[in-house]
Amino acid sequence: MAQYDKSDIERRMNGAVEALKSDLGGLRTGRANTSLLDPVVCEVYGAMMPLNQVATVSAPEPRMLSVQVWDKANMIAVEKGIAHANLGLNPMIDGQNIRLPIPDLTEERRKELAKLAGQYAEKAKIAIRNVRRDGMEALKTDEKKKEISEDDRKRSEEEVQKLTDKYVALTDEAAAKKEQEILTQ
Repeated sequence: MAQYDKSDIERRMNGAVEALKSDLGGLRTGRANTSLLDPVVCEVYGAMMPLNQVATVSAPEPRMLSVQVWDKANMIAVEKGIAHANLGLNPMIDGQNIRLPIPDLTEERRKELAKLAGQYAEKAKIAIRNVRRDGMEALKTDEKKKEISEDDRKRSEEEVQKLTDKYVALTDEAAAKKEQEILTQ
């Protein structure tokens, strides 16, 4: 049976781009964005749980996040989780809610975040290139097993390269957009 599977390669490359978009969504710009709190985990009921499983996060104002904790007994745990996430946010308990004012970013912090966006993009490109390498190796294996001809291998290698170019371009586009968003607030 042939090892090369174009749809699997495309799915894996797309997965790398989606992971990048998710990582970039967690980078703070000057505006309130609920995905900013995605990496936050809290110790509740004796276990570490993601914030979105113990509270509702909303952005009622452009520079404010609001976290509505479902069980009042978890307020302190949620506040600690947010504080320990090193997001540069200062949680303030307000009844059943925790308010998080989004401070202005310094120019230095903006440059650090833009650089981080570039690092995330580079990781995604490496993942895409690894998928490309796997695809090329699968094609060579199929050719050695006489399951495909040399012409089929070369044609398929061109397809894999086109997919690689497409997903690397999507990665660059997503990173450039996020860097622009960070630097022009």
